[in-house]
Amino acid sequence: MRVVGLTGGIASGKSLAAELFGELGVPVLDTDRVARQVVRPGSPGLEAVVRRFSRQGLTDDGRLDRGRLRQIILDDQRARRDLEAILHPLIRAETEAWIARQSSPYCIIVVPLLFEAGWEELFDTILVVDTPVALQRRRLAERDGMTEEQIDALLGAQMERRARLERADGLLYNGASPAALREQVEAWHRRLLAAA
Repeated sequence: MRVVGLTGGIASGKSLAAELFGELGVPVLDTDRVARQVVRPGSPGLEAVVRRFSRQGLTDDGRLDRGRLRQIILDDQRARRDLEAILHPLIRAETEAWIARQSSPYCIIVVPLLFEAGWEELFDTILVVDTPVALQRRRLAERDGMTEEQIDALLGAQMERRARLERADGLLYNGASPAALREQVEAWHRRLLAAA
């Protein structure tokens, strides 16, 4: 079975591309969902986060406060590295277990920080969803209600577009319409089936 990594900057359209692959019957795992599972209340992952960040990363009811933690790690690179050191091994273990259970010709794993996490060797093919920065910024402002300063910090913490594109095996351009993205996904689907 071929394992395909799907990555891209924040608000690039990774979720839409993954959904389109899913509609074609391809098994899809979104590591953002896995990340939420490994820090659910009572989990060893959440306990490790609390040991490192105390309760400042939690909501009043004991759940991970993603917004507060995001601000902490945007302001403090060491805190970001510490959080990644806690979460990435847990996410990777769950991801590898999921892959082992698949039997289709290929599967898609959505990994927002695929290159930053050093996960390239896990994949046979890596596709990048790319979108113009202006559109990315607009999506972040509209979808997440972020300020320009927050957007700058978030985009600045991610790998540059050019570097991501240079390391990918293929591109899904998401700067036109959903229909145009669907056509690209369908073309890659045919190509990946032929290569399986």
